[in-house]
Amino acid sequence: MIDPKGIICRAETAGLKIVTAESCTAGLAADLLASVPGASRVFWGGFICYTPEAKTLMLGVEEALLAKYGLVSRETAMAMAGGALERSGADVAVSVTGLAGPDGDGSGVPVGTVWIGAARRNGECKARAYHYTGSRQSVRSAAAREAIEVLGRLLIGCSDKIPIDTNFFNE
Repeated sequence: MIDPKGIICRAETAGLKIVTAESCTAGLAADLLASVPGASRVFWGGFICYTPEAKTLMLGVEEALLAKYGLVSRETAMAMAGGALERSGADVAVSVTGLAGPDGDGSGVPVGTVWIGAARRNGECKARAYHYTGSRQSVRSAAAREAIEVLGRLLIGCSDKIPIDTNFFNE
């Protein structure tokens, strides 16, 4: 795993602020970042948007988007990351939305499906699906760790003059 301390150092070196937008992980990714001494120099904060209403009110995710694509989708993850950037003073964002279980939500999306989104202000926004197995807590923990990995790859070589690493999902 990319060390959260390394992410804080990369962001500080690049002069960038970080924001998180989390649903199923409910702040676990933010906690990994905030556990690093000095994180406040670059960690703007996070949004915990557990319900559809919270995603709409806090991040500006359109109700029509949620109705069309669902709460656990590429489109929702990207809208969450973009909304976090729009509503914060941050430069880079990571978002997490998924089904940790043990039960599904009736949408047909399998339990353990998580979409992680990442974006840079005035730059590209991407999202990718991950599939985890195990307990509710293990799915949530794995998703939070992966969000940190994605954020770390997003920050590699990142500065105002260097575009984001377009392969931050290891595609």
